[in-house]
Amino acid sequence: MSGSGKVAGSLVLPKRFHAKVDVRWSDMDVFQHVNHARMVTLLEEARIPWLFEDGRPTAPLREGCVLADLRVRYRGQLRHEDTPLDIAMWIEQLRAVDFTIGYEVRAAGALPDSPAAVVASTQIAAFDMRAQRLRRLTDAERDYLSEWMD
Repeated sequence: MSGSGKVAGSLVLPKRFHAKVDVRWSDMDVFQHVNHARMVTLLEEARIPWLFEDGRPTAPLREGCVLADLRVRYRGQLRHEDTPLDIAMWIEQLRAVDFTIGYEVRAAGALPDSPAAVVASTQIAAFDMRAQRLRRLTDAERDYLSEWMD
C-alpha cells in the first residue's frame, strides 16, 4: 500500500510506501519485545512488496543487489501485541549504483505522525551477479525510486 502527500488533520505527510508486517512469536526475545535480528528481517519483509514484486520497475534488482549499510535505532519497544507493524519506507538518497531507504516502524493502530518505535536505513547497491561487480541503476529503476524521494 502506498501513500502520497496525505493529510492527517492539518498535517501534510510526505509520500511513503506502507507495508503491514506481522510479528511472529519467534520474533520475540526473552524480554518479550522484538529481537534486533528479527527486526532486520521484518524490514526486509517490508521492502519486498515495494521493490521486488513483479511489475515494479525495480523488480530486476531481485536478480542482483547487495546490502551495503544498515542502521537501526530503537526509540521504543515493539511487542507481539503490536502486530501488524506499520513499516513506512521512502528513498533518502539516490545515486548512480545505490540508494538508501529510510524506515519508520510503528505499532498497529499508531497514528502516522506519532513517534516511530524504530527508525532505520539501508543502503542497497545494484549488483551484476555474473560479473561480480556493481552495476548502474537503469533509468526505469531510478525513475521509480525518485518518486519516493523525501
